[in-house]
Amino acid sequence: MSRIAVVLFNLGGPDSLQAVKPFLKNLFSDPAIIAAPAPVRWFLARFISTRRAPIARKIYEHMGGRSPILQQTEAQADALRTALAKSAPDHQWHVSIAMRYWHPFSAAAAAEVAQFGPDRIVLLPLYPQFSTTTTGSSAKDWAHAAEAVGLSVPTSLLCCYPDDPGFVAAVARLTAKGIADARADAPDAPLKVLFSAHGLPKRVIDSGDPYQWQVERTVAAVRERLGAALEGAETVICYQSRVGPLEWIGPATDSAITDAAEAGTALVVVPIAFVSEHSETLVELDIEYRHLAERAGAPAYVRVPAVGTDSDFIEGLAKLAGATLAREGVVSGTNMDLNSRICPDSLGRCGQCP
Repeated sequence: MSRIAVVLFNLGGPDSLQAVKPFLKNLFSDPAIIAAPAPVRWFLARFISTRRAPIARKIYEHMGGRSPILQQTEAQADALRTALAKSAPDHQWHVSIAMRYWHPFSAAAAAEVAQFGPDRIVLLPLYPQFSTTTTGSSAKDWAHAAEAVGLSVPTSLLCCYPDDPGFVAAVARLTAKGIADARADAPDAPLKVLFSAHGLPKRVIDSGDPYQWQVERTVAAVRERLGAALEGAETVICYQSRVGPLEWIGPATDSAITDAAEAGTALVVVPIAFVSEHSETLVELDIEYRHLAERAGAPAYVRVPAVGTDSDFIEGLAKLAGATLAREGVVSGTNMDLNSRICPDSLGRCGQCP
C-alpha cells in the first residue's frame, strides 16, 4: 500500500486581531505580490501593513475577530480525506494544509508530511485558476520548506483546474439556486449575474500571468452548465478587492453593482475564484457590496455561497489528486489524460511552462 501525502495550498488568514498586522506584513513581503528588491519590499511591507492594519482589523471584527479560512480549509481537508479513502482505498492517504501567509505555514506542513513518510506527494491548490501570486507563490514556498526538512520523494503539482467538472457542477448548482432566489425576490426586474473574482494589478496579467484567462474559462464552463437557468439574464465577469494606486484588471465589482442597481436590475453575485468563505466574501460581498447595491436601488441582491465542502467539488478534487498522482512534475486539471498545457502560448507565466 503506497503512502500518499496531499498538501492543500491556501492563502491563510489572521487568527486574532493581534495577528492582522503580521499577516499583512507576510502578504506584502512576498515577491510575487510586490516585485521589488528585498530591502525595498521589506520597507514597503512594513509601511503598508502598518497603514492598512486598522482598516483590516475592522473587517475581521465583523467575523468575530478572526478569519474563518483555516476552519473552512480543515473541513475541506477532512472531506477530501474521506473521499480519497473511498475512491482509492489501495493507498494510505494523508492530507495536510499549507497556508501561505499565516499558520499553519508550509514549514509546519512539510514537517508533518516528513513524519508521515510518504512515497509520493501531491500538491493541490485551493485556487482553481493559476496565478503566479497564488499557486506559483505557494509552490515556491513549499519547495523551500520541503528542502529544509529533507523531503525528496517524487512530488507532483496540480497547477490549475479552472473548468474541472466537479468544481463547475458545484458552482453552477449554487448559482442556479441564487438565480431562483433573486427571481423570487424581484420577479419583474431584469437580472444580472456577476461572476466576481479577486482582482490583480494589470501589470501582473500583462507579464503573462494566465489568471484572467482562466477565470474566463471557468465562467464559460459554468454558463454552459447553467443552460436554461440563465435564460433572460445577463452575465458579467468582474474583479474585487483592489488596493493601492496601480491599474487593476476590470471591470470592478463595486462599479458593476452600482451600475446595475441604478438601472433597477436584480443582482446575483457569484464568488468564482474563491472556494471557501473569508473576508472577501463575508464582509466585502455580504456587507459592503450589499449595502452599495441597496443604496443604489437594487430590487434584489443574492450572494452565492463558495463551494466549500460541496460533494461535487470534493469528489472532483479527489479525482484530480488521483490523476495528478499518475503524472510527474506539473500538470493541469484539464485533459489530464493528455497532460496538456491548457493556456495559450502567449501566457508565458503559466505553471505549465518550464
